[in-house]
Amino acid sequence: MSRKDTLRALLTAKERWLPDGNSVDADLVEATSAADAPKQLVRSGAVGAMGRSLGKLAHAAEEARALIAAGDTIVEIEPGLIDSSFITDRLGEPSEEHAALVASIRDHGQQVPVLVRPHPETPGRYQVAYGHRRLRAAIEIGRPLRAVVRELSDPELVVAQGQENSARLELSYIERAMFAVGIEDRGFERDVIMAALSIEKTQLSRLISIGRTIPHKVVQLIGPAPKTGRPRWSLLAEKLASQDVDPIISRLTDDQAFVSADSDARFVFFLAALTEKPRNRAEKESWSNEEGRQIATVQRGTGRVTFVVDEKAAPDFGAFLLQRLPRLYRDYREGHEPV
Repeated sequence: MSRKDTLRALLTAKERWLPDGNSVDADLVEATSAADAPKQLVRSGAVGAMGRSLGKLAHAAEEARALIAAGDTIVEIEPGLIDSSFITDRLGEPSEEHAALVASIRDHGQQVPVLVRPHPETPGRYQVAYGHRRLRAAIEIGRPLRAVVRELSDPELVVAQGQENSARLELSYIERAMFAVGIEDRGFERDVIMAALSIEKTQLSRLISIGRTIPHKVVQLIGPAPKTGRPRWSLLAEKLASQDVDPIISRLTDDQAFVSADSDARFVFFLAALTEKPRNRAEKESWSNEEGRQIATVQRGTGRVTFVVDEKAAPDFGAFLLQRLPRLYRDYREGHEPV
């Protein structure tokens, strides 16, 4: 019996335990067998794109074999019965990537199942551990979602969700930071977060520190910034510690160049807005005598007023003012209108 026939027999034998209306995912057997088929040499054209596609296929086949080895069965579930995880791990997805995923599933089927658990609070429903993008695509296409159903505790769901994203290298640095903060805010111990993100204690402390320093509204405004790593987010966090971000957010949201830029470019815009020197917004006005000759210039800025006398136009006028300052100040203290 061939490997394909053996796998099909194993899966078919499990079908009697499936919920009504669900079926074994036969395409999983095809994907697994295809991964073991003899490899053919590929011509050099579009090597990068082909390499990425082959890498995804290999990951799909590897995951499929792992699921079968663990004794899991692939079933089909209506996507309307599936809820998202209680922890958010993404800040949004580029529309072109979502469109490509939808097209791939529509044309070639869903190659990799998602992992769900029976909903802990709502009988008859499910909750995603990983596979949110595939769930959204299935909803858009209008077809059942291929999934593995496992009984998972909350910590097990968090670890499965985080490790899947780490294995695929899909979360950006700031998404990982916000994911870690979200898990901790749910009351999980840090060893659970370390397992979910596959990082050690020092890395996690730095990740959570950055995630808590940068306001959520700033992260939402910038987005995932997939090409922006820890050093630059750390710099942004340092700059944010001493500044009021609301005026910057207000200004950038009205800037069409910022709004239309991609996420990494928005990061650059925002960091530049934090580090640029404040503009001199002091107001200037001049005072002239009855003959129209400018005698003095008054400049009003934050917390100060500067009075400059043109000594050429009015010799000794500055000294005259200095002599009168005690009297002027006394009048001011006694309640007279300031000069």
